[in-house]
Order: sequence, then C-alpha cells, then structure tokens
Amino acid sequence: MHMADALISPTVGGTMWAVSGGLIAFCARKVQQSLRENLTPMMGVLGAFVFAAQMINFSIPGTGSSGHLGGGLLLAILLGPHAAFLVIASVLTVQALFFADGGLLALGCNIFNLGFYPTFIAYPLVYRRIVGNRYTGTRALVAALTAALIALELGAFSVVVQTRMSGISDLPFSTFIILMLPVHAAIGVVEGLATAAVIAFVARMRPDALMTARECPSALRSVLVAFVIAALVTGGIASWFASAYPDGLEWSLAKATGKEELALPDSAVHRLLAKLQEKVAFFPDYEFKRAAEKKPADETATESAPQWPAVSVGTTVSGIVGGLITLAVAALIGIVLKAWSTKCTKTL
Repeated sequence: MHMADALISPTVGGTMWAVSGGLIAFCARKVQQSLRENLTPMMGVLGAFVFAAQMINFSIPGTGSSGHLGGGLLLAILLGPHAAFLVIASVLTVQALFFADGGLLALGCNIFNLGFYPTFIAYPLVYRRIVGNRYTGTRALVAALTAALIALELGAFSVVVQTRMSGISDLPFSTFIILMLPVHAAIGVVEGLATAAVIAFVARMRPDALMTARECPSALRSVLVAFVIAALVTGGIASWFASAYPDGLEWSLAKATGKEELALPDSAVHRLLAKLQEKVAFFPDYEFKRAAEKKPADETATESAPQWPAVSVGTTVSGIVGGLITLAVAALIGIVLKAWSTKCTKTL
C-alpha cells in the first residue's frame, strides 16, 4: 500500500506530511514521558524485523495480485501504540529514502495509512477489547484477524480518498474503491493470521512477555534474539521467494487504468522530489542500482517468464542493510528520547 508520488498532489502530500509529523511529535513526547528499560533495543530490533517482513509479498489466490505485511498492529501489541507509530514511521522513511519504495511526497500519506490505523484505531479499540486482560490463543487470533482487517480496509479507503482529493489522476473513484477494498481485505486476513502466529510464538517462548512487555520490557530479551535472527533470514533469504505479482495497490491501478504505475505529474515539486529520491536511493527496488536501472530493458522478458525464486545478491544485501539501517534509526529515536527524558528529570 506504499503510495507513489504520481497519485498525490503537493497540497495533499504537504498536508499529510504535517499530520504525520504532528503524530510523530505527539508519540515522541508520550514515549519520552514513559520510556522504560530496554524499550530502545526493542524498537530497533522489531523495526528491522518489520522492514524485512515487508519485503515478502505473498500471492492472493485467484486475483493475480499480492500483498505484504504492514506490521503496525504487531508493533503496537509488543511496544504500545506510541512507540509502534515511531517505529513504523522509521521503516517507511528508510524504505522511501534508500530503496525508492513509496514516494517522498506521499511519505506522509503512507505513514498515516500504514501507521495511524493499526496503532491508534485497530489496536486499542479492537485488539485490546477482544483480548482483554487475559491472553488466550483463540482470543488473540480473533482479535488479530479483526483488527488487521479493519486497519487494512481503513488504510485502503484512505489511499482512494487521498488520490481523489489530489485530483491529478483520472482514476474513477467508484472503480478504484471497488478494486481496493476487497483485495486489501484478503491482505488483512493474511496479516491477521501472521500477527497471531508471531504473538503465539512470543507467548510460547516467554509466556510472561505479553503481559509485562510495556511494564517490564526485559521480559522480551530472549525473544529479541529470535527476532534478530528472523529479520536476517527473512530479509536476506526468504525475500527471494516474494511473489512476482503486483501488490494490491498496483493491481488496482492496473485494473482501473491498464497501467501498474501512473506517469509522474509535470510539476516542480514532483520533479524535485523524484530527483532527490533517485540520488539518495542506493538500492532502488531492493536491488543494486545498476541492476535496477537495467530492469526496464528486460521488462518484457521478465513478465513472460518471471524468475522464482528470485535469487539475488542485491536483494539479500538490501534486506540486511535495510534492516540494519532501520534498527539504527529506531534505536536512535529511543536513545534521543531517553536522553531527553533524563535531561528533563535532572532539570526538575
């Protein structure tokens, strides 16, 4: 559901940048006020895991499309909504800047669509209410499925609304929404199942972790080692097995317009941000830059006979490097907030 800049006008993009920036500041303040022991490494490691998990697109049977995990709900369950929002914002920023995954102008939209709904709507209003104060596998499964489905549908609806409000594409609103909602409902089901599976793993490995994660993050120390290994294996190797089908948004665009990608509008803002992203992204499309630049020439051959698994050193390096960058960014946020909290305490 990573929106490209071709869908977003500068006005809508700038507005959503402001909205997401305000949410980041709010969450930073909340985390700073209640920063607990070991939250910083948790943010970093889980951020790396979500980055790696998002590299794996899974096919949606009968559609010719694919989807990937958002990770916002999982992060909210393990970190709480405020820290989770900061981590998902870090993941999406790293993806846009260094991997050209999602536009820079659309970054505010992507952070809001993939971060706000799972952390501030689906988690507190759905997941927590269903699970209650006592974790059970059945409750967690029902809660994760319901919460993920609601979060994905709200995010998909927002994509359509933001595109419509931008008014720079000729996408028919009714057709676009009819395509977007069902395919993202299917993605939401898979996300719910995956989230429930990860939470069940954490519960089996450390039964006390889910009950004490926010009160005593040290309970998750042994689990974090598993997440580090999972992030390296997922980003470095499992990413070879990602579906070659277009994701839900690209598939919806293709069905509505006949093109998976729309042409970039000829505006100064779009041109400037496109050039900036081209210069900064050293692994565009999760490949070495030279390999990514050669893709258009081989596009016909790739479409007629897609290689699967797509064994690629570039993809492996991208997964590992991206995970490490995300870990560093998310951990740095925690370090800065901890230093800020300590300074404020000494001042008082």
